[in-house]
Amino acid sequence: MIITTYNWPQALGFVLRSLEYQTDKNFEVIIADDGSGPDTKQLIKIFSDTSEITVKHFWHEDDGFRVAAARNGAAALAEGDYFVFIDGDCCLMPSFIASHRKLAEKKWFVAGRRVYLKKRFTAKIFKKAWRFFNWPSCILFIMGLTGQCNRPFQFLSIPQSNKARKKQAKKWEKVQTCNLGVWKEDFYGVDGFDESYEGHGLEDSDFTVRLIRSGVHRIDADYCSPVLHLFHSRSIPGREGKELKNPEYFQKLLESDRFTAVQGISCRLSRESF
Repeated sequence: MIITTYNWPQALGFVLRSLEYQTDKNFEVIIADDGSGPDTKQLIKIFSDTSEITVKHFWHEDDGFRVAAARNGAAALAEGDYFVFIDGDCCLMPSFIASHRKLAEKKWFVAGRRVYLKKRFTAKIFKKAWRFFNWPSCILFIMGLTGQCNRPFQFLSIPQSNKARKKQAKKWEKVQTCNLGVWKEDFYGVDGFDESYEGHGLEDSDFTVRLIRSGVHRIDADYCSPVLHLFHSRSIPGREGKELKNPEYFQKLLESDRFTAVQGISCRLSRESF
């Protein structure tokens, strides 16, 4: 489990707590920290000291939004052969890891869904410390129907055939790294995330396009334990601006047949070997 975070320990605490309720316990956690302050470091240490879950913490200095670099740094610490990427504001239902493991298939990546929790509901979660991620799916479904979150039908276990799950095998659109499973060998096969991308946006699309070009195709995880996205405002003060070049980088990728990163995880490993 590779979890990105930046200066929101309150949310990260809920995400880590949701991992303790997983029915599948065979995993390690690596925090991909994009430059958070000491409060986040302290939270991770306390959780690591008190939990049976193995937790590692990758951190680099805060130099703007560099989530691609943070994910590569975390991936370099991983011991497992399968990566599941989520964000530090996305809590997990108990079946989440088991669902990803069930869907994992060689030369395929798993594109999961997310459910957005509304502002008022998120505020109640923080105030009352609800372990909402452990609520029965039927309760979460009702919460969705009453406007507390979107996509209520994602909480229902609607059977999907293998063919249906693979109907978008070569489509990169709307794949997001807040809920994405990929084999380690396939991740390294495209040289990980492209650290050229700084600022918010398109680094996950770049990664997905390159995966598909390399022959790794998409499985959709509809109706299969989505992540529960805590509400927050769209922008973070002091983190805007660098994304202006990202559309140009992405357009150049689309106009090429390249499937490896311009500045990928191999560059990081080469630097760190000296």
